[in-house]
Amino acid sequence: MELEKCQALICVLELGSLSAAAERLHYTASGMSRMMAALENELGFPLLIRRHEGVIPTPECEALLPALREFIARGTDCLQQAARIRGLEVGTVTVGTAYSAFYDALSEVIAEFRQAYPGVVVQLAGGYSSQLAEMLEKRQVDLCVISRREGDFRWEPLCEDELVAWLPADHPFAGQSEVPASLFRSEPYIEIFPGLDSDNARFFRECRLRPHTQFTTTDSHSACAMVEAGLGVALNNALNSAGRGPRLKVLPVSPRRSVEIGLAVRRDASPAVEKFARRVSARLRADLC
Repeated sequence: MELEKCQALICVLELGSLSAAAERLHYTASGMSRMMAALENELGFPLLIRRHEGVIPTPECEALLPALREFIARGTDCLQQAARIRGLEVGTVTVGTAYSAFYDALSEVIAEFRQAYPGVVVQLAGGYSSQLAEMLEKRQVDLCVISRREGDFRWEPLCEDELVAWLPADHPFAGQSEVPASLFRSEPYIEIFPGLDSDNARFFRECRLRPHTQFTTTDSHSACAMVEAGLGVALNNALNSAGRGPRLKVLPVSPRRSVEIGLAVRRDASPAVEKFARRVSARLRADLC
């Protein structure tokens, strides 16, 4: 079973499209179809269900995915080790972050790393902390900057960050020193990552409080815009509050809640990932201290 075919299959499943995967991996659409057909023949069962809106994995493919990801990870590590022995640095590093505040720093680290190691491809992914932790265990990312989560990975603490309330600047509570958690029960609440295991959701579970959700989004920037427009209030990380406009009031919540933010790295990280992780850790520590 060829590593390249397996990597192509994972790309097809992530994008949900043979043509999109072909474009990303620089194949023709027919070439990608032939590659998938060859892999299906080799394994002895179909891997993809073709639909009008794209492709999804067959049940057999779903069952095989953990082993495929392991095969790809081990094969990639082997190629990187061989390149290292030859005096080369090659491979792929995928870094994720749950915090938009780190995008600038991570982008600069990526630029510096690519200059030092042009043979290494670096990809940047976003998401919320629990999602990225799950992606790390599934080998969809190699390292990520998240709030502390449970999982089989190496954890390096970076800082403590506080959850804060976002209010419109003219809100009656805007002049207070802090916002009681009970406010989220009565005020229109703008939920970020609705129904998912976010830091906000964990806070409300601990307070045994159900917020009065009126709007939902999966993006902090859009939540900020909705708060500034007077649509409601939101809960977010202090890190994500920096640089917001004057129409947004940021206040601590009561009871106070802080989250530990750190760097999560696969335990079996490749040499390229380890080098990149050291650079990320040094840069973020310098920025946060």
